[in-house]
Amino acid sequence: MRQADGRDARLWRDAAAIGAAVGVIGLSFGAIAVASGLPAWVPVAMSVLVFAGGSQFLAVALMTGSPVAAVVGGVLINIRHLPFGLAVGPAIGRSRAARFAGAHLIIDESTAFALAERHPERRGRAFWTVGVTIFITWNLGTLTGVLLGGAVSDPAVYGLDAAFPAGLLALLLPSLRDRATRAAAIAGSVLAIASTPLLPAGLPVLAALLGVGAALLLPTPPTRAGDQPERVTPAQRGPR
Repeated sequence: MRQADGRDARLWRDAAAIGAAVGVIGLSFGAIAVASGLPAWVPVAMSVLVFAGGSQFLAVALMTGSPVAAVVGGVLINIRHLPFGLAVGPAIGRSRAARFAGAHLIIDESTAFALAERHPERRGRAFWTVGVTIFITWNLGTLTGVLLGGAVSDPAVYGLDAAFPAGLLALLLPSLRDRATRAAAIAGSVLAIASTPLLPAGLPVLAALLGVGAALLLPTPPTRAGDQPERVTPAQRGPR
């Protein structure tokens, strides 16, 4: 019981920490959006209805030029959520309302926290705790940024742009103990880095998915003798 309470407290602490970082990034998004000349309601509506930080920043950057490019870029960046949904689908819930709401909360952080848990019940708890926390802090941050205007500019100045990759890396490190997962991660990273100078924004993430092929090409380790189930003869079974 104490162990479960400790894990719940750690989950809430981690969710609050990453939620605080998301809130500051949302503040920056709201400020940048209104500084770019967008009406105040646009970034607020985007954060509520779209809820996808990377594509929202991209959309603000491209809206003054080509709205079509903003939509296409957002689709390319967020297409990764398709496999995310397949991975965390059972953790969201079975009711139609839960799946509808949960689909809106499928982001990098909620997916990573959920997949870090092995037990199905704890996986669902992690998904909803992180997803709801970040949704609230992101929207509060956006609204604050809109009200403050251009008071905050670039989150990289404060090092907050490193909060997401650092947090996700810490969550994913235990998974890298698996040989196939490690091969896929290394191959995907190499593909993404190599293609970044050559492909438009969003496509290197898709290229990284090809790293899964590295795991499929790995030879299956031979089964050790000790792993074979022991055969029991009728004489050893004894009377029924």
